[in-house]
Amino acid sequence: MLKRRSLEKKLLVGKEGKLLETKEIAIYRRPEQLKLMLNKLTWRILLMLSKKEMYPMAIAKALNIHEQKVYYHIRKLLKAHAIEKVKEEERKGAIAKYYRATTPAFGVELPFGGHKQRRGASHFLDKKTRHFLTPFLGGGFFDGKVVVGSPDPHGPFKTSARDGHYASYLTFFLGQYVELPDEFAIKLDVDIKAEKEERNNLILVGGPGTNLITQEINKHLPIRFSMTPSTHGFLFGGLVSQKTKKVYTADAMGLIAKIPNPWSEEKRIIVFAGNKAVGTKACVLAFAKFWKLTLRGYRGEDRFASVVHGFDLDGDGKVDSIEVLE
Repeated sequence: MLKRRSLEKKLLVGKEGKLLETKEIAIYRRPEQLKLMLNKLTWRILLMLSKKEMYPMAIAKALNIHEQKVYYHIRKLLKAHAIEKVKEEERKGAIAKYYRATTPAFGVELPFGGHKQRRGASHFLDKKTRHFLTPFLGGGFFDGKVVVGSPDPHGPFKTSARDGHYASYLTFFLGQYVELPDEFAIKLDVDIKAEKEERNNLILVGGPGTNLITQEINKHLPIRFSMTPSTHGFLFGGLVSQKTKKVYTADAMGLIAKIPNPWSEEKRIIVFAGNKAVGTKACVLAFAKFWKLTLRGYRGEDRFASVVHGFDLDGDGKVDSIEVLE
């Protein structure tokens, strides 16, 4: 009898034109595991469940066979860990159990022939992070603009941005997953406004004090920068959560957010912005090095925001670690 434990999973890497295509593959190490799937009808059912979640009666109707025969093959696929139950719902007075395939590939691995090579991050970006970066990484090319504040005095505060260089670290990270775009992807906030390019997918680096585009979309963010009118323009009071009403004022705190672009609803804006420059650095570091922790609360929604606090753990005066506060 097979033990009820999940299969070992690895990454299957293939080449599609200029791009690398990766998918999870479940590894069978015992012949009885694979034998459960080696039946023509079992395989047809598995293929159906790889396309969408279905319940046995619907499968039986689609294949024009008796429902009990479907149940037999469903049990085999469950035993092989090839499918899983994803939900139950009431249909015509009965409970229908929906199933789907657990992984897009299955295989047998023999204990020889492996080749060690330097780990490429593009092979290991998890599904949640890939979704968060959609549509910026769509089609294998970077689709959008990275917007940084101008280093010259500009805007209503006449500030000179000192956090734009953190975009370099961010683009090193993104560059592992996409080809170089045809057009120059880094833009100053003043150029975005002058050239009226707000209707793109935008990644904004820097808070509303130094980045004019962050300033303009601040009112659309789930967690916003407090900007109180004063005789000198505005006073900044830190980040304020619209949901919890918590206020975050430390210099090393910042915001990572994703929202629909208010200038073009089909486009998206991602924000990396701190209360001060060190907060922006903490946000970039959080995403580039600790993306799983940073996006632990992300569920694929169109509007997402997370507060990050940067820390200097080794005492050298530089942010090297982060904590996700909300």
